[in-house]
Amino acid sequence: MKKKFVLFSLMTALAVGSIALNGCKKDDPKDLTLKTLVAGDIDLNGATSPTTVPIEPVIVATFSTDIDPLTATADNITLTQDYDNANIELTFVVSKNTLTITPAASLGNGALYKLIMKGGLKSTEGKFLTELSRTFTTIGTFVPAGAIAYWPFEDNSNDVVGDFSPAANGIVAITYTASRNANAGKAATFNGTTSIIEIPDGDQLMNTPDFTLSFWVKTNSTGIDHGHFVMGLGAYYGFQFEIFGAYDGAKFAIQYGYEDGTSGAEDMWFPALATDNTNGGWQGWDFAKSLTAEEMTALLKDTWLHVTYTYNGTAKKGTLYYNGEKMKSFDFNLWPDGDAKRTVTGMKYAGIEPDVVNELAFGFIQSRAGTLWDTEPWGGYDMPGANHFKGQLDDIRIFHKVLTSTEIQLMYDSEK
Repeated sequence: MKKKFVLFSLMTALAVGSIALNGCKKDDPKDLTLKTLVAGDIDLNGATSPTTVPIEPVIVATFSTDIDPLTATADNITLTQDYDNANIELTFVVSKNTLTITPAASLGNGALYKLIMKGGLKSTEGKFLTELSRTFTTIGTFVPAGAIAYWPFEDNSNDVVGDFSPAANGIVAITYTASRNANAGKAATFNGTTSIIEIPDGDQLMNTPDFTLSFWVKTNSTGIDHGHFVMGLGAYYGFQFEIFGAYDGAKFAIQYGYEDGTSGAEDMWFPALATDNTNGGWQGWDFAKSLTAEEMTALLKDTWLHVTYTYNGTAKKGTLYYNGEKMKSFDFNLWPDGDAKRTVTGMKYAGIEPDVVNELAFGFIQSRAGTLWDTEPWGGYDMPGANHFKGQLDDIRIFHKVLTSTEIQLMYDSEK
C-alpha cells in the first residue's frame, strides 16, 4: 500500500511538472523576425533587389510580434545612399507589430539605397532583432535629390518640381521633338530667330551661396553664322551661357555678391587651348583642360552636350563640367589681395529695369522686356541677326547645393 502511494505521488508530481513546463513554454516570448517589407506594392524583402521604388517611398515593415516603440530610432534603423554613403533622415511610426519608415525628404532618382535594421530593435517582450539589410533602387535615371527647379520639356515647358513655370505668353515658337535617346523623351526645340521661354522670378533661382545648374544642349548650325545665346537671366546681371559662333568655346557670365553689398560679374570662360595659373592663365584659374579647336567643336557643334556649372560659396569656387568631366575651375581666394571678389558671399541677381527684367530666358541672353543691347545687331531680340539659340535644350535642373563630381558623373552616365 505504501509503495502504491509513493508511486501515485510521483506520478502526480510529474504531471504537475509537465503542466508547469508546458505552461512556461506557452508563455516564452516569440523571436522578433521580419515577415514583410514593402514600399507600396513593391516587395523589398524578396530575393531580387527592386529597381522601381518611388523617390518618396513609405516603407512598411511587419514583424512576428509587437515592437518596442522606444527602440525604433535612427540608431537602430538607417537608410544609406550608396554612391556617397550619406545617411537619409527618417521618421518612424510603430503600431503593434508594424513599423512605418518614411524619408524626411525625397530621395534621388535612379540611386541605390541600403536599409539596415540593427540588433538594437526589440520586441515589447524583450527579444532583439538579428541585424538585417535590404537594398533597393529608386525609379528613373540617376538624379541627385534636392532640385528646386526642373524643366523636362515633355510637350510643355513647365517646372515639374518647383514654382518656376512660364506663363502662356512667355513661350514663343517652341516645339517639342525627340531628345537624345528614347528614355529622355522630348526636348524643347528653338528656331534660331524668335524662339524663347521666359521664367518669372529668376532672382529666386540664383540668389544663393551654393548653386548647381545642369542641362543638355544640342546646337543646330544649319543656316546659322553667329553665336548662340543658350540662356540668360538679365545677361551678366544674373547669369548667362553662350556658345561661340565658331564653336571653339563657350562661357558662363555670372554675377556674384560681395560682403559690402555690391556685386560684380565674372566669366567662366572656356575657349579652346584653355590655360590655368600654371601655364600663363589668370591667377584665379586653378584648373583648365586644354582642348584643341577641333576637340572643342566636336563637343559644341550639332551634338548633345551635358553642361554642369557649380558654385561653392564656402570654398568660393566655381567649376565647369562637360559630359561629366571637369573642364575648368576658379577660386576667388586666389584673386589679388584687396580685390572685392575675395569677399564674395555667393551668387546674386543685380538687374535693374528697364535694362533687364527679372526673368530667366531659355533661347536668348535675356527676356524680351529688357532693353539692354536692344540696338545691337547681335544683342537685340528683334534684330534679324541676333544671337538667338538654334537647337535643343533638355532636362534643365537648378539646385541650391553643390553637386559632387561623383553625382555629376553618375547623372551624365545615367542620362546619356
